[in-house]
Amino acid sequence: MAKFKVVLTDNIFPDLIIERDMLAKADAEFIEVKDISKLKEECKDADAVVNTYAQMTPEIINGMEKCRLIIRNGIGVNTIDLDTCNSKGIMVGNIPNYCLDEVATHTLALLLAMVRKLPALTASVRQGIWDVKEAIPVYSLQEKTLGLVGFGKIPRILSERAKPFGLNVIAEDPYVTDEVMQEAGVKKVELDELLTESDYISLHCPLTPETKDLFNEEAFKKMKNTAFIINTSRGPVINERDLLSALNEGRIAGAALDVLEKDEVDKNNPLLKMDNVIITPHTAWYSEESIVRRRVQTIESVIRVLKGGEPESLVNRKELGK
Repeated sequence: MAKFKVVLTDNIFPDLIIERDMLAKADAEFIEVKDISKLKEECKDADAVVNTYAQMTPEIINGMEKCRLIIRNGIGVNTIDLDTCNSKGIMVGNIPNYCLDEVATHTLALLLAMVRKLPALTASVRQGIWDVKEAIPVYSLQEKTLGLVGFGKIPRILSERAKPFGLNVIAEDPYVTDEVMQEAGVKKVELDELLTESDYISLHCPLTPETKDLFNEEAFKKMKNTAFIINTSRGPVINERDLLSALNEGRIAGAALDVLEKDEVDKNNPLLKMDNVIITPHTAWYSEESIVRRRVQTIESVIRVLKGGEPESLVNRKELGK
């Protein structure tokens, strides 16, 4: 019988060969929960839990008898009730570095496609219309301003890739110093200034009570009516109802979204019918290489904890220290 039990709350990969092989060498059994109604029962005696999209509620976490780690198989940890983990002394980890290049690339691709109006032009050509006037107006990127909401690793990569296009880059992040931004060649600003000055706004902030609905009616009113918004962070950072109103009323020029308020598509969502909106299905993180990194880095952190250490990225270090 294996020494440890590791539970996977939900799975998005075609197989679990990598995970099982790595954990077997650490004397750990790997259990995939296929029936979400049994999640609490399976997690009860787990030494560690790997979480993808299933909600780790206080009820489930409080039922755990010996869990050392709940690790999010991704970047955001909004699926895990942090307060309950803190009170029980359970480490919460994530893997923030597995898809840095992919998300930065996807964000830039969305920006360029939106600015050059590629979806609308492609649609018109498919209808037999061969006319540049279908794109009017299109503006040059030169000397325009890209505003980054959040200045972690991904937006730092994005800023370096944006500058060769002639873009001026500004950023808002209360947790990053002026000196760090200056070294990156980026001007630090407050959110209001970013809203009024940016021609393109790209969101890279986590979902917290403070950032939920950060982009609402009030924020859209401050933006230029020629500005585009790009979101590859978390859907609820944007209030979709207010976004739809801003687009319909011409208060902003367009939106490119890799995430929505709900991580699913509603065929009746009016955003899907708008020529100035691009929506991709939460795919910014994806490449064949990033999938392997995601899986390997997750299990590496689990094994570190099973051996008495810490995950590579410990989200609630400060809270556990208290």
